[in-house]
Amino acid sequence: MSTELVVLALLMGAVTYPVRAVPILAPGIERLPPRALLYLRLVGPAVLASLAAANTLIMPTDAGTAGLHVGIEAVGVVACLVLVAWRRNLLLGLVASMALVSLARFAGIG
Repeated sequence: MSTELVVLALLMGAVTYPVRAVPILAPGIERLPPRALLYLRLVGPAVLASLAAANTLIMPTDAGTAGLHVGIEAVGVVACLVLVAWRRNLLLGLVASMALVSLARFAGIG
């Protein structure tokens, strides 16, 4: 394990902790308008979705630039989205999509 990764983890904690501590440090946050609370509730899932899309659909090409790649990973993301929308269970969607991608890679598809 590299010491650079430890520094990176500490830096990430220093950046994300204040955002997570806002409800504890600002007890009046529940008095925000409902539209603002809805927005704040959707920030986490939106960030996760954008990270999933960026890490599964954008791959480096042979020329060294970024290019669109649609493979089994994209099918896994779509399967996760469908399951989460249908069952309203993020854990189920994540586990099922990881199993789908793992089985496809094991079978030599992806």
